[in-house]
Amino acid sequence: MKKIILSAVILATVAAACGGGEEKKAEGAGSETTTTEKKNDASANPDYQAGLALVGQYQCITCHKIDEKLTGPAYRDVANKYAGADDATITKLAQKVISGGSGVWGEVPMTPHPNVSEADAKTMVKYILLLKK
Repeated sequence: MKKIILSAVILATVAAACGGGEEKKAEGAGSETTTTEKKNDASANPDYQAGLALVGQYQCITCHKIDEKLTGPAYRDVANKYAGADDATITKLAQKVISGGSGVWGEVPMTPHPNVSEADAKTMVKYILLLKK
C-alpha cells in the first residue's frame, strides 16, 4: 500500500511539474506581443522620455496640453501638422520655441524662451512630434 501511495505522489508531482508547459508557451506568446507593443509605443523612444522631462522642466504645460488647446495649440495638433518633419523643420520649430512667434496657431503669440538651449528645444520638438496619431 505504501508503494502505491508513494507512486501516486511521485506521479502527481511529475504531472504538476510537466503540466505547466502550455501556460509557459502562452506567457511566451504574450511576451512577444508586449515586446512588439513596446517597439511601437512612442514612450519607449529616448526622445520621448527626454522631451517629456524637458517640457515639464520648462513648464510648457502652462500653455499646452497633449490633446487640448489651451493658450497654445495641443501638442497632438502640432504633431499632426508637422508629421514626417525633416531635420530642417525640427530646427525651425526649435527656433520658434526659443524665439517665440505668432500667426501659425492664432493671434496669441508664443512667449520667447531664450533660456532654452537649441538642443533642449529640438528634443522637446521631437517629443511633440512623437505624439502624432
